[in-house]
Amino acid sequence: MPVIVPHDLPAKQILLKENIFVMNEKRAESQDIRPLKIAVVNLMPTKIETETQLIRMLSNTPLQVNIDLIRTSTYQSKNIGEEHLKKFYKTFEDIKYKKYDAMIITGAPVEKLDYLEVNYWEELKEIMDYARENVYSTMFICWASQAALYHYYGVDKYALDKKIFGVFENKINKESVLTRGFDKYFYAPQSRYTYCKEEDIETIEDIDIIAKSEEAGFHIAATKDNRFIFISGHCEYDEDTLDREYKRDKGMGLAIEIPKNYYEDDDSSKDIIVRWKSHGNLLFSNWLNYCVYQETPYDIKKIDNKVFK
Repeated sequence: MPVIVPHDLPAKQILLKENIFVMNEKRAESQDIRPLKIAVVNLMPTKIETETQLIRMLSNTPLQVNIDLIRTSTYQSKNIGEEHLKKFYKTFEDIKYKKYDAMIITGAPVEKLDYLEVNYWEELKEIMDYARENVYSTMFICWASQAALYHYYGVDKYALDKKIFGVFENKINKESVLTRGFDKYFYAPQSRYTYCKEEDIETIEDIDIIAKSEEAGFHIAATKDNRFIFISGHCEYDEDTLDREYKRDKGMGLAIEIPKNYYEDDDSSKDIIVRWKSHGNLLFSNWLNYCVYQETPYDIKKIDNKVFK
C-alpha cells in the first residue's frame, strides 16, 4: 500500500525510482479506507534527506499512510530554503487541534547543548505534551529520545568522552512486538555525543529496554503500552549517511574517528558493509502494524491521554 505525499515533494521522485509505492492526495481521497495519519516532526537540518529516509521506512507495509511534515516555527534551518518549508511543511500551530495515529520526532545536532539552551525547546515541549494527548504512538529518534525521556520522566543525558559513531551490535533484551521477527543479535547505526544511563531508565516502571548494545547502550526502549517508542540510533540511515558525516567532520578538521564496523577492514577507501536495513525496515513495519494500526481507535477523535504509570 502507498504512502500519501504531495505530488511535487522532492522525496517522491527519489522513492518512485526505487519502486516504492507513493500516491498523491487526490488519488488517495478516492479510496474507501482510512489511511493512517502520521506526523513527522523533522528537527534535522538536512530536511530533504531525513524526510526521504523516513518516508522510505514508512512505505514498507500494506498500510496506507498519510504524512504531514512538521517543522518548528521558533527556529528555521539554514540548510533548506524557505520555499521548501512553506510548500511542504506545517507548523505546530497548523496541527495543534488535530489528532494523529502516530508521530515521529527526529534527532537533531544539538545534543551537546543543555535542553534549555536549545532555541526551540519550549516549542518542542509543547509538541511532546500535545503528542501525549493527541497521538496514539510516538517514536522518538536519537536526541529526541533523550529529550522525551527527560521531559516525561526526568531522565538526564550525559556527555561521552568521544562520539558513539558507527554500526553497533545489539541484543534483544526483552520480547516485544517491535522486534517480532528480529534475530537475537542485530546491528544499527549510531551517531551521537551523549547518552542516557540504562540504570536510570530501568527505574521507570512503565518503560522496558527492548534491545541494547554493550558498546552503545540501549537502542530500543518503549512504554509498556507502546505509546512512546525511544530509539537511540538511526536504523533509517542510508548506506552512505555515516560516510558523508565522517568525511564532512574530517574535512572540517574535527576530532572524529572512523565509524566502527562500517567500512570493510575499517578502511574508508573500501566498501561500506550494510547490515542494518532489514531490521530497520522490520522495526518500522512492526511499529506501524502492531502499535499503531491494530491499536488506534478507528474514530481517531477517541484517542485519549497517555497514562503515566
